[in-house]
Amino acid sequence: MKSEDSSHGGEKTPFTQIKGRRILKQNSGIRKKPRRAWKKKGSAKMTNKQKGILFNLLSCVGFGCMNACVQLAGDLPSMQKCFFRNSGALLVATCIILSKHIGFSVPKAARPSLLARSIYGTIGIFCNFYAVDRLTLADANMLNRLSPFFALLSSVFLLKESIRPLHGLTMVGAFLGSLLIIKPSFANMNLVPSLIGALGGLMAGVAATELRLASKKGSPEMCTVFYFSLLSTLIVLPFFIWDYTPMSAYQWVCLCGVGVFAGVGQFGLTKAYACAPSREISIYEYAQVVFSALLGFWLFDQLPDGYSVLGYLVIFGMSGIMFLYNNQMLFFKNAAPMPEEEG
Repeated sequence: MKSEDSSHGGEKTPFTQIKGRRILKQNSGIRKKPRRAWKKKGSAKMTNKQKGILFNLLSCVGFGCMNACVQLAGDLPSMQKCFFRNSGALLVATCIILSKHIGFSVPKAARPSLLARSIYGTIGIFCNFYAVDRLTLADANMLNRLSPFFALLSSVFLLKESIRPLHGLTMVGAFLGSLLIIKPSFANMNLVPSLIGALGGLMAGVAATELRLASKKGSPEMCTVFYFSLLSTLIVLPFFIWDYTPMSAYQWVCLCGVGVFAGVGQFGLTKAYACAPSREISIYEYAQVVFSALLGFWLFDQLPDGYSVLGYLVIFGMSGIMFLYNNQMLFFKNAAPMPEEEG
């Protein structure tokens, strides 16, 4: 091997001669220019928060269309509609688990919470469907969206968490807003459906707290969806068989739509909270109320009355205050946020 360091009058060169080839010496002091990465204009990568918002909006569309299909199915038992909703979500969850090879096992410690979540969640779905069949879509959805406030309240008893004063005030404000929708008086023909709709929000809130508890004990997200859908389907199945009502082809299509859109909504919600924390994206769930109001007007000529609209604004406002506070954007910027609420 002959070096070229001695050639050209003793002038050192950064090359070495090996069998007729000139190669760059290591540690020669010459650095290669790094290649510039190609960047396509307008191809900026989405952040996890943006993905979470999009998946959250997808879930709003899915659940909004699900409730519209519930009304379009007509006069059928609510348990019959619940069965199609739960079995549809079960099918979607099973396909996702099998395609991604996630597995169906969950930690033993999480199983009691999954069972409790299934029971409370099934009661919440039944109450929601009962309200959807008898109220405007917007009213039923708004009562169901009381669930985040009930989740805060139930976390005190189930998770031994404390509630900050501002969260307590927002819960009181949301409750007062719900009274404008429920209109508690004997003259209100929709009093019972409204109360049952609010009960559905309560059950959904408790179910969300049990879901947090299951997640803390190591239950995978899609397995949680799968077992909720499976157990809720099994819970509803005896009532479905006992009170089965024959359906027309049109009703079959509507209830199949309930199952498909429920699966879309459940998938979107699960993916949303896998991408971003609840405190960053939960406020966007209220888009479901707006979407449902538009569907109700378009499909059923439904228009909420003035008291209901005022109630919506109060609940929206309380949710907005809680959202800003949880993101340390209001009052106490250095305050620690509330614990995460899982989707």
